[in-house]
Amino acid sequence: MKAIVQDRYGSADVLELADIDTPMVGDDNVLLRVHAASAHVGDWHFMTGLPYLFRIVGSGLRAPKTRVRGTDAAGRVEAVGKDVTQLQPGDEVFGICDGAFAEYATARTDKIAPKPANLTFEQAATVPTSGSTALQALRDAGKVQPGQTVLIIGAAGGVGSFAVQIAKAFGAHVTGVCSTTKVDLVRSIGADDVIDYTRDDFAEAGNAMTSSSTSRGTVPFHASGEPSPPGEPSSSSEAKGADGGSQASIASSGRP
Repeated sequence: MKAIVQDRYGSADVLELADIDTPMVGDDNVLLRVHAASAHVGDWHFMTGLPYLFRIVGSGLRAPKTRVRGTDAAGRVEAVGKDVTQLQPGDEVFGICDGAFAEYATARTDKIAPKPANLTFEQAATVPTSGSTALQALRDAGKVQPGQTVLIIGAAGGVGSFAVQIAKAFGAHVTGVCSTTKVDLVRSIGADDVIDYTRDDFAEAGNAMTSSSTSRGTVPFHASGEPSPPGEPSSSSEAKGADGGSQASIASSGRP
């Protein structure tokens, strides 16, 4: 099969298109025929081997242990292991797999889900890491409620663009922070207000939100989702990706 592989750490120049063996499906795994795959910041970390902590925790000290990059994909189940009962060949799925930048990839059954019929393969492939990170930050850590104001820093990025749309779906008033060239994009995905950080100090906007939350009884929280100590009026969340890296910052207040 064709795949994007790398045998050393570095820039995108280390990536090569090569013919490699199709992966074998394990007893409790499935083999996917990849129709679409997406890239996120974690792929860059594993490609470059930076920060070095990634190498220490298992990606390989001198060279990548896993040659094929990519984790987020959507496709059809090609084959299933003997212990797999919930999926069968032909099922359309999306999720996290091993080696998404290839014609075929293997995945654990607890890391994939049926693809919604109203999403294309390309759309579904963007969801697993970035979409889940935004959802967890807003729903689980932020506990965003209708009528709250949410400030999303990095609103045009992978996690941030999902966060804007999810916060709007939760009924929040959304302010997105981005650069000049992304202002129209952030507005188009639903942001009520957009701050161009190259022209305006978005920290001032964040402070204004913070002061308004104090009088409205908003429960502050840290990135862990734990309540802040009394006297700390702001609510902020730093979304963590599958690679453990920070991907977006989200702050909420009680201001309608």
